[in-house]
Amino acid sequence: MNDLINMTWVAICTALVFFMQAGFALVEGGLSRAKNSINVIMKIYLGTCLVGIGFWAVGYGLAFGNSQTGVIGTSLFGPDNLKAFDAVGLLYQMMFATTAVSIVSGAVAERMRYGGYLAFALLMSLLIYPVYAHWAWNPSGWLKTMGFIDLAGDGAVHSIGAWCALAGVLVLGPRLGRFGRNGEVRDIPGHNLPMVALGGFILWMGWFGFNGGSIGSLESGLLGTVLLSTYLGGCAGGLGALAFMRLTGRPVLMSASVNGSLCGLVSLTAGAATMSPGFAILTGLIAGAACTWGAEALRQRRIDDTVDAIAVHGIGGVWGLLAAGLFYQGDLFNGPRVLVQLLGAVAAFAWAFPVAWLLFKLVDRVMGGLRAPTLNEQRGLDATEHHEIGYPEFQESPGQLHKES
Repeated sequence: MNDLINMTWVAICTALVFFMQAGFALVEGGLSRAKNSINVIMKIYLGTCLVGIGFWAVGYGLAFGNSQTGVIGTSLFGPDNLKAFDAVGLLYQMMFATTAVSIVSGAVAERMRYGGYLAFALLMSLLIYPVYAHWAWNPSGWLKTMGFIDLAGDGAVHSIGAWCALAGVLVLGPRLGRFGRNGEVRDIPGHNLPMVALGGFILWMGWFGFNGGSIGSLESGLLGTVLLSTYLGGCAGGLGALAFMRLTGRPVLMSASVNGSLCGLVSLTAGAATMSPGFAILTGLIAGAACTWGAEALRQRRIDDTVDAIAVHGIGGVWGLLAAGLFYQGDLFNGPRVLVQLLGAVAAFAWAFPVAWLLFKLVDRVMGGLRAPTLNEQRGLDATEHHEIGYPEFQESPGQLHKES
């Protein structure tokens, strides 16, 4: 009976994490311009389909198969005839892989060719994500055996996604008109901020499954702690972003507030099971403020992240890993534990960023270009790549665009 209850809970959490893809679609679509809304949503939608098949065939085995020297799995490829609980566990992990890939889609939005994105999404789910997941989560993974704390993926999901996104943004370059010749940052506002807020709430709801399902067993007694810490982190992240904007005299932006809250949620993804409520609030406050500052800092360095995914998931992921070591309940500020957490954060960057950069370059060469042609970028990727548009009442039809070209 206990096994059935545990399996049912993980299945419910799987559905919640899957629904986060709707949140990504709304946030990333809303923060993009109307002419690219279909392109953004299609990347997430069919990226989800592609990653699911790829992770089942190869990624799951690399992550959770029998460990080879703690570095990579060597079994469970294309698993068949699974027991019920194992099948649900595989599906749950598949959602995590999909989430990591969806982080990339928003950062590179509005200038990356659709086919190139899908190719990279598949490669990421086959190689980059599962290898680090093996290190962090496989019982024999080299980080796991050192006592690395990463409950639901501050390292394996968020940091990996952020550093892959950074590699993609650097290879692609900024959107047309994003930066002036003298280095000034030009605003390119998203077309639908109410969509962004709705997407933020959906992602927040999904986080209860993201963190809550990662405890594995309800008998541990950790569920209440995990869910409470997760919620408090999201609340504190929004307030941290608000405080930063008010104290520095910046406009209080809804988009930055939503991203601050999401960064607070990210920061509790590693330590939600081992952190007291007070420290969960402190962790989220710092994350929200740091994310808001970090997004501006990246723009000042001419790094064009359409949805500020690198700041949300990169800064939130690294800080979350460190906070899990610093604020471990009953054993605060344990130096060796913090060093292990720092090692895990450094390993995520050292693995994901260079490999992703090489894979982006490979896709660019093999597919004859990663970035959309200038004319297509100007007209919008919805019409030029998908032959349909999101708002036909207010935009020219795809047929008219092609007739003009």
